[in-house]
Amino acid sequence: MPEETIKVNYSGAVNAALQRVLAEVPETLLYGEDVAKPGGVHGVTRGLWKQFGDRVFDTPISESAILGSAVGAAMMGRRPIVEIMWADFFLVALDQMINQAANARYVSEGRLTVPLVVRTQQGNSPGACAQHSQNLEALFLHTPGLRVAMPSTPQDAYDVMISAVHCDDPVVIFDNRTLYFGEKQEIVTGRPPAPVGGSRTRRTGPAATVVTWGAVTHRVLEAADRLADSAVSVTVIETPWLNPFDTDAVIESVARTGGRLAVVHEANTTAGFGAEVVTRVAEAGVLRGRPARIGVPDSRIPAAPELAASLIPGTDRITQELHRLTSAELS
Repeated sequence: MPEETIKVNYSGAVNAALQRVLAEVPETLLYGEDVAKPGGVHGVTRGLWKQFGDRVFDTPISESAILGSAVGAAMMGRRPIVEIMWADFFLVALDQMINQAANARYVSEGRLTVPLVVRTQQGNSPGACAQHSQNLEALFLHTPGLRVAMPSTPQDAYDVMISAVHCDDPVVIFDNRTLYFGEKQEIVTGRPPAPVGGSRTRRTGPAATVVTWGAVTHRVLEAADRLADSAVSVTVIETPWLNPFDTDAVIESVARTGGRLAVVHEANTTAGFGAEVVTRVAEAGVLRGRPARIGVPDSRIPAAPELAASLIPGTDRITQELHRLTSAELS
């Protein structure tokens, strides 16, 4: 496929990536609840059923059946792409992902692979309520054998999908639904699949290193701009791939930015992946002050938008926490 520049929003980038892999990789299938004729609950898969026929199809409302069939199909040579409509619904089918997909390569001594991509969306949106707003990436990152990604830009959404389909391990891609209908941006399509992993340095500065992923990245960048207005410049590293995680890039950046580190995510702070990032940096011996973990307190997300906004890290809170971090005396 030749390189081409197109202008799309986040959902359009995912759709373009799915079009490409369905056209280029005959082993691919795309299925899930309402992904074919309705085009997906948020319209991300719109038009793919008409273009690719019975390789794109709707399923019954059964996450166990979706994932179980996908694991079997992947073991037999297919490269299925399946959708779990809301990340919360993953919880009724964890056996298929954690005991089956993640284990297959190990228990078969490498004779079996599960080249499966699972798309899902999570995060808060107005009225999402407690059963539709959980951020579950840490649960899957605790499971050896799974690759996990959480992009925040149209370009990364496109590139991550292409790389995931060509990966021989099962990959879970978490979209944040608030990103689907953002502004259109120019992205480059048609490039060869990149290896999974890697990070993005979104801005550079000497005062601290801020590590983030997913939709909150945009709020972190807004906070960094506010700090810059006060002559405080920080480095922002986004990690669209959480497994494999670019630990080396984070450690090197913290060493360059005075040993100060903040990690920002939308998941609950307790046992969130931010704690793992802090631990890896601490073990490297480059921290010189108390790190900041900025996430959601140990609470369910309420349906009322005003109450939800008080829990989820926003630009104001991130700015305050980063100002406190960069103003603290180093040990």
